[in-house]
Amino acid sequence: MAKAMILAAGQGTRVRPLTKQTPKPMVPILGQPVLEYIIEHLARHGIKEIMINVAFNHWKIENYFGDGHRWGVQIGYAYEGVREHGEILPRPVGSAGGMRRIQDFSGFFDETTLVLCGDAIIDLDIGAALAEHHAKQAMASVVALEVPEDQVQNYGIVVADPDGRITSFQ
Repeated sequence: MAKAMILAAGQGTRVRPLTKQTPKPMVPILGQPVLEYIIEHLARHGIKEIMINVAFNHWKIENYFGDGHRWGVQIGYAYEGVREHGEILPRPVGSAGGMRRIQDFSGFFDETTLVLCGDAIIDLDIGAALAEHHAKQAMASVVALEVPEDQVQNYGIVVADPDGRITSFQ
């Protein structure tokens, strides 16, 4: 099967005041944190080992999700910051930096690992994505969503060749 890493270390400055005291993945939608929808989706697809990269108010995420047993998964936490006076002070290192730190200390990425943003609800068919990844014997795969042309400036463009290999990001 596969593992998952959820990026949840950001401060959510673009959606303040909702995130003034709350990590963006903990903002509720219909009474449930966004991050809970993601964990439930992963569990439905058989992803049982999850690492969550945390920083800003990390304890709110940890207190809510704990070790993950309530969802039938195992959750671990990686901290993006420094410890001062017993508290984690956020020191962003970016998505790749957080992933590198986890790999350096744990070997977490030694098997197929999904990396997801902790602030976006998805309905991705994880089984199909993993099947294509394995069929193409890819080292890494990027799942992208087509957006209307008038919204491209908000997201960017993934340029791929006819076989689906990424040639550039714009």
